[in-house]
Amino acid sequence: MSNSINIRNMIEGSRKKSKLAMFEKTIPYLLFFAAFLSVLTTIGIMVTLTVESILFFRNVSFREFFLQPELKPLNPSDPKFSILPLLGGTLLSSIIAMMVAIPIGLTTAVYLSEYATERVRRILKPLVEVLAGIPTIVYGFFAFTFVTPVLRELIPALDRTNILSPGIVMGIMIIPIVASLSEDAMSSVPNSIREGAMALGATKFEVAFRVVIPAAISGIIASFVLGISRAIGETMIVTIASGSNKNLTFDVTQSMQTMTAYIVEVTSGDAASGTTAYYSLYAVAMTLFVFTLLMNLFARYMTKKFREVY
Repeated sequence: MSNSINIRNMIEGSRKKSKLAMFEKTIPYLLFFAAFLSVLTTIGIMVTLTVESILFFRNVSFREFFLQPELKPLNPSDPKFSILPLLGGTLLSSIIAMMVAIPIGLTTAVYLSEYATERVRRILKPLVEVLAGIPTIVYGFFAFTFVTPVLRELIPALDRTNILSPGIVMGIMIIPIVASLSEDAMSSVPNSIREGAMALGATKFEVAFRVVIPAAISGIIASFVLGISRAIGETMIVTIASGSNKNLTFDVTQSMQTMTAYIVEVTSGDAASGTTAYYSLYAVAMTLFVFTLLMNLFARYMTKKFREVY
């Protein structure tokens, strides 16, 4: 009787092992599919944007799109298509955002990494990261209904919709990206480097800004570039608060339109499907895609160039 039980257990054990072996063989294929899915999605996006952009450039020359200063896509008599006004609004809002996010985010990272106690760090860092979880449409209404009226008290010439207000609010939104990634990079610097600098007579401030930041510069630069990419791709804040002025200007008090806000405007039904104005959104989206891709490649290059391995 005991022999039959042992044989049965051996058979069941061999079946379990065979099932486990079969499962182990399928795991690499499942993991490959998961990895390939993201690549396939990127390829699909590129193909869609490229095909639709070709339809646009059949009617509009590259010279007109990239060099002329006027954008009047819905003008019935003489429509004009140019990326320059949208590119100017996108870059200006992103520059304003980074002027807010970089100093505040970097100083926050320095405090969390070099000055805060472990207990304070555990409390403060999640609170800072909460800003990243707020929906962007909430930021947009905050910029339009609160920040803009406050700024108009200080700058009477400020338009009701302008590029300054959403730029500031976008900077607030991406502070957690800069602060969190920079703090992670600074925390990865070995304590022996800090101790060595302090043993030579350096103050805590000097250690932070002359030793730790240079040692973590690759991660800090990556956080800056990631923040810029996030600002360039932001949609709802600029759609609500920056207006739809398509003139090429660098006056931050005026209404301007970014590339993402233009895409929202066209897809909302202002341009009929199949028209040149409709296909222009794909040309703008393709430009935005290439611009963001170049920013990410630059971030990878800077990270590898200045990376320190300890």
